[in-house]
Amino acid sequence: MEYKLTFSAWKDGLKAGKFLGLQCKDCGTITFPPRKVCSNCTSENMDIVEVSRKGKILTYTVCIVVPNGFTGPKPIAMVELEQGCRIMADIIDIDPAKIDDSIIGKTVEMGYMEIPGDNMTGGDNRYPLTVKLVN
Repeated sequence: MEYKLTFSAWKDGLKAGKFLGLQCKDCGTITFPPRKVCSNCTSENMDIVEVSRKGKILTYTVCIVVPNGFTGPKPIAMVELEQGCRIMADIIDIDPAKIDDSIIGKTVEMGYMEIPGDNMTGGDNRYPLTVKLVN
């Protein structure tokens, strides 16, 4: 079994401003971030597609204890993108102390940040996804 969209190609897409996922040719589901098989039907029959950067917040949490390379507290959202795929992403440009349930349903735009790796990640840079409120 061969990866249709490798991490390296996904990362290069991010750097070029493209958010790449995989669309299943069998059921139509878009898997983002990409995986080896469809997140719905486990088919390997997929094509690389560019996903929308817009979505809506379904729910959120605020992490008090955060991994190496991050500062806390850090708000994180579960976002449903326009194509229906769901992602976890850091919410940026919002004060964690002032976040409340009014954020649910808000429109966001996806981005990413590049941070240095650490001893837990083998030294490679990491690319966590981010979302920013647009309304």
